[in-house]
Amino acid sequence: MRHQSQCGFTLIEVLVALFVLAIGVVGAGAAHLVAERTRQQAALTAEAAQLASSLAARMHANAPLASLPDAGNPYLSLDYDAVADGPPVAVAACFGSAACDPLALAAFDLDETRLLVHGRFPGGRIAVCRDAAPWDAGSHRYRWACSGGAQAGVAIKIGWHGNDDLPAFVLMVAR
Repeated sequence: MRHQSQCGFTLIEVLVALFVLAIGVVGAGAAHLVAERTRQQAALTAEAAQLASSLAARMHANAPLASLPDAGNPYLSLDYDAVADGPPVAVAACFGSAACDPLALAAFDLDETRLLVHGRFPGGRIAVCRDAAPWDAGSHRYRWACSGGAQAGVAIKIGWHGNDDLPAFVLMVAR
């Protein structure tokens, strides 16, 4: 009797190879999802930086109101939550007209900022306040609560759904 050598693969070897391939495909898919989520968060953070910078520039451009004490400064009263407050109402534009006083310009700036937060950030929120310590060293995160105080710097805090309901970006405006 001659003993024949086997050529090829057994069914078990093929199934093990398919299982290893399936694990690799699932792992690659999971890595792609994480990369996409990270890209989206980075894009939102960049957009928040741009929005905060724009609002800071608007505040500096409207110096008569932005330099008022806290109680009279309309910029420091901005605390908008898109989920709780709903969509903001659009206002008439306030530029290129002699009838646009500093208070009307501030109202326009704040209303336009609310519209941008509502439209560009999922469940967006923005707050402008005086805060000496926006960073919580214990939790290693920004916080919404503001310390206040006349000597504290102005903080523009922006966050959105998916960031543990905490600010994802804070811009400190020079006093």
